[in-house]
Amino acid sequence: MRDAAVELRSSMPRSTEPPSRPDSGVVVHIRPSGKWAPLNLRDLWHYRELLFFLTWRDIKVRYRQTVLGVVWAIIQPLFAMLIFTLFFGRLAGMPSDGIPYPLFAYAGLLPWMFFSTAVTTSGNSLVGSANLISKVYFPRLLIPASAVGAALVDFAVSFGLLIAMMIWYYAQGLVELPGLGLLLLPLLVFLTGLLALGVGLWLSALNVKYRDIRHALPFLIQVWMFATPIIYPASLVPERYRWVLALNPLAGIIEAYRSALFNRPFDWVSLGVSAAVTLVILIFAAYGFRQMEKNFADLV
Repeated sequence: MRDAAVELRSSMPRSTEPPSRPDSGVVVHIRPSGKWAPLNLRDLWHYRELLFFLTWRDIKVRYRQTVLGVVWAIIQPLFAMLIFTLFFGRLAGMPSDGIPYPLFAYAGLLPWMFFSTAVTTSGNSLVGSANLISKVYFPRLLIPASAVGAALVDFAVSFGLLIAMMIWYYAQGLVELPGLGLLLLPLLVFLTGLLALGVGLWLSALNVKYRDIRHALPFLIQVWMFATPIIYPASLVPERYRWVLALNPLAGIIEAYRSALFNRPFDWVSLGVSAAVTLVILIFAAYGFRQMEKNFADLV
């Protein structure tokens, strides 16, 4: 069998040139495309099975050699909810829009932890996969996307505790059963994943070139959490400052989670703004990631 020499000049194929010599084998030249060339969705679909295996790898690595394993996906939001309930619900008397504060806090913590875990792991994913990137070709976007997929598994596991809490509080007559708004829950989860993917793409690409991102990321996540209505309701923010809160796409999304779960009216304007901002972040992050990925193998 003749040897095949593959020259990787970019991560996305644009043109294939014939071999320079009849006896030299097949030479495939992968060249960079235009600055605003569309994403090669066909290439991403072709490597869809790789996305599954990378996601499964991230899940196994996260819980390798742990005693409790995937139970940590429940323990983390549970203990955060208990601490918030003690300090903000009991001591500070934080309002919760008529919802029992433990349930109110946990319903906000679930999408937040899905987002923060996905952004943190995807932001460091390219640097952590240096050996894979420098040796074989595949769409690099799959690496941060697999981190979002792994965080989604944690979200699904921890969601079971939320169901149990809602059943208990409903039996006590403290909450209502969810209405038709619950049908929007899969869309909200999908929207949260898109936002996490968009932010993760930017941070992972920047982290390859500027390793300061790895140190700044925890601080960014912490500030973002307090700027999001997780431990407090959006109604606590004065009306004249609501437009500032609306610029945070997670604010409208998390409030929509509570509306879907607790049969409350939706703030469609806030949710629409969050969806629009999410799409803008994702589109620009994807194009920026595409322009920077041709240098990943040299810098990582």
